[in-house]
Amino acid sequence: MKIAVAGGTGVVGRKVVEEVARAGHEAVVISRSTADLTTGEGLDEALAGCEAVIDVSNGPAWTREEAERFFTSATTHLLDSAERAGVRHLVVLSIVGADEVDLDYYFGKRRQEALVAAGRVPWTVLKATQFFEFAGQVLAQASGPVARVPAMLSQPVATEDVAVRLVELAAGEPRGFVPPIAGPERLRVVDMARQLVARRGDDLRVEEAEGGPAGLATGGLTPRGEYTGGGRTWAEYLDSVGA
Repeated sequence: MKIAVAGGTGVVGRKVVEEVARAGHEAVVISRSTADLTTGEGLDEALAGCEAVIDVSNGPAWTREEAERFFTSATTHLLDSAERAGVRHLVVLSIVGADEVDLDYYFGKRRQEALVAAGRVPWTVLKATQFFEFAGQVLAQASGPVARVPAMLSQPVATEDVAVRLVELAAGEPRGFVPPIAGPERLRVVDMARQLVARRGDDLRVEEAEGGPAGLATGGLTPRGEYTGGGRTWAEYLDSVGA
């Protein structure tokens, strides 16, 4: 099966491309260098002959306006090109709790989900919790000796586990919204960040920020009810991080 991966050079996208090949399929990488999701340029050519598309694309900015603009244009163009190409299945990666916690970026994900659900291409949406890499991404935003991280309870999951699930879904029949995927343990992001700093040997003090959107600190971004469990643990991820 020929499977296109939108956002195929990103953190999770690279793992999805690897998993597509491991599962015996042919991967078509869609990135800014091959096709432009925001304008649609190159998409028809990229999707030619593809039976499925996995969308793990990300916008370049994070304000609410920018996130909504990106996901509106990118999803609209992807749906239009997928329909013209005769794609039988569009699989989209979204975020657990994005419909409940009012972070700017999540308004874009809500828009994406709504467009996909209303579109004419058969679809599946898989929501995931934060990736193990999230703690490092938060730390990377620090500009001084102190890193302030959000007061947030997470159930982080390995990108490899998410990639496996996305490819499994893409090879199957469209299912609409499926149970989300999450890691095996609930952790506070401040603890993850401190452990990562210690593992790296960085000279950085980590503090938990006060306030934040309602639900962020109390598990609003963790799954409720049935979910698919990832097998890799946070400790295993830390072991893979070079000191």
